[in-house]
Amino acid sequence: MDAVIWMTGYVGSEVEFRQVREDLVFASFRLACTPRLRRGGEWSDGETTWIGVTCSRSLAENVRDSIAKGDPVVVVGKLRTSRWKDDQGVSRERLVLEALAVGHDLNRGVTGFTKNVRPPVEEVQVNLGEMVMATELQDEAWSADADSPVEAVAAVA
Repeated sequence: MDAVIWMTGYVGSEVEFRQVREDLVFASFRLACTPRLRRGGEWSDGETTWIGVTCSRSLAENVRDSIAKGDPVVVVGKLRTSRWKDDQGVSRERLVLEALAVGHDLNRGVTGFTKNVRPPVEEVQVNLGEMVMATELQDEAWSADADSPVEAVAAVA
């Protein structure tokens, strides 16, 4: 079962972008979440929670082009634990938010939206009539007296 959560906060680092393969890219940044607390009639900042955010593919490209350090954002994603061993062989772990969606927090300001332009998908149109006619021409070409099928098709057409 995945732990899907949403968090609001401020982008606390520059967006790091890396391309692993031509079709696989990643972006990451640190998210700072600082609660506002009211104590004794005064507002103050609580303890800041820092979490790493990672994303891939088109979301990574859009984050790279849209998000900057200091921006207020909303992140929806899967909470993961990243484990590794440091240079001294000590086991380390950190919570990471694997983003499914990232956007500006519109409670804090306004933003614009530009839709991605996707390359057109070449559709293969199959015309049954043309296929039948081509097959008939090919049959005639193979039965005709010609040195090559190409010459026979040219003669029939």
